[in-house]
Amino acid sequence: MSENKSGKPLFYDPTEHRIRSFVTRAGRLSGAQARSIEELGPKFMIPYAKETLDLDQAFGRAAPTIFEIGFGMGETSAKISAGMPDKNFIGVEVHTPGVGSLLKLIGELELSNQRIIQHDAVEVLTHMIAPNSLAGAHVFFPDPWHKARHNKRRLIQGPLVSLLASRIAPGGYLHCATDWQEYAEQMLEVLSAEPTLKNTAEGYAPRPDYRPVTKFENRGLRLGHGVWDLVFSKQA
Repeated sequence: MSENKSGKPLFYDPTEHRIRSFVTRAGRLSGAQARSIEELGPKFMIPYAKETLDLDQAFGRAAPTIFEIGFGMGETSAKISAGMPDKNFIGVEVHTPGVGSLLKLIGELELSNQRIIQHDAVEVLTHMIAPNSLAGAHVFFPDPWHKARHNKRRLIQGPLVSLLASRIAPGGYLHCATDWQEYAEQMLEVLSAEPTLKNTAEGYAPRPDYRPVTKFENRGLRLGHGVWDLVFSKQA
């Protein structure tokens, strides 16, 4: 979401010899967030494990599942989940305040179709999500890392897109959004290069109705800033 300016870059961590999908940054945990983690975490958080997740068991029902990378403080995630009760949603976020914030919203909105995994999204996708098991994936407003020397840290790059695409079932979709034009251009190039994905629009897509306009996005639009949505479908 636009509120997740904490950033989710994809880069090589020499201390762990692996690709990571985030930068760990400190954040202050409010009392309400801490209480939500304690009270609601056991029900709505899924522990990371190096084994394939049974989606039906995780949600207590069989329904199309949407996977989100980096939900920030969770406002957009909660609105989407509330507006699409027929679908299941898994949000992956590493920052504890954001996890607590989304859990608080889950409680307030009485959401039953949202789950959270607090871990590196690349590892979650690699070890927990079966190939061709997702109905869709969302990556909204990841950190643009606008300085040229930092572009390599951007999340939307070929290896992650290929991994995501392999987890999406034929007919499913990958929806990315950014408010940084140069990053939008890179996203379009990278997504278009993935052979299993096809653009649903001629270039950028109109904002789908299910993605609400956030407060941050509204401020930007009032100032004349652009927002670019990209929606690609998984081919059979």
